[in-house]
Amino acid sequence: MKRLTSITLLLFLCLSLMSQTDTQEYKTIFKKDRITHGAYVGLNFKLANVNDENAIFMGGRGGWVVDHKVVIGFAGYGFLSDLHFNSDHDDTNTNLAGGYGGFMLEYIILPHAPVHISIPLILGAGGIAHTNNWDLNFWDQYSNKADAFFVIETGVEIEFNMIKFMRLALGITYRHTSNIQLENTEKNALNGLSTGITFKFGKF
Repeated sequence: MKRLTSITLLLFLCLSLMSQTDTQEYKTIFKKDRITHGAYVGLNFKLANVNDENAIFMGGRGGWVVDHKVVIGFAGYGFLSDLHFNSDHDDTNTNLAGGYGGFMLEYIILPHAPVHISIPLILGAGGIAHTNNWDLNFWDQYSNKADAFFVIETGVEIEFNMIKFMRLALGITYRHTSNIQLENTEKNALNGLSTGITFKFGKF
């Protein structure tokens, strides 16, 4: 009986010492680390080729940042090309202008590194039109003919963590649209590569 009591006391002592020395947390299958949340808005400028002429795109994008890596949000862009031609119906000088926007997904690789990669994807729709310019007054511009299209755009960007709440991204994207039905305009006029710069502000 004394021997059994001694063994029991010894076991309790060993267990007590082990519990004091082992301070590590148990790793379980279903336990997850705390997921962080943030958001950002960005101003974007792009250069592209539209209907075999140079065009400038300007717009914005932004969304909800999940765990520093995934962004769910929206993006939109407007453009004006250098295209000038005389309409078949009159002698008015005409430009080509339009815009598009939609749902955006973005995946950020190694977001804590000062320089890293992001992959944006945009799914949406837009419109394109010929605009007649009677003079330099914006209010004297009007749409002559227009068409709508669906668009998908994706690419890759190099991001720089400038300061805690600001990032600078340099990237290249490829845009593909449904066929455009517009006079003096190719059906794939908006398809092609764009290069751009984006200024992002928010909590990343």
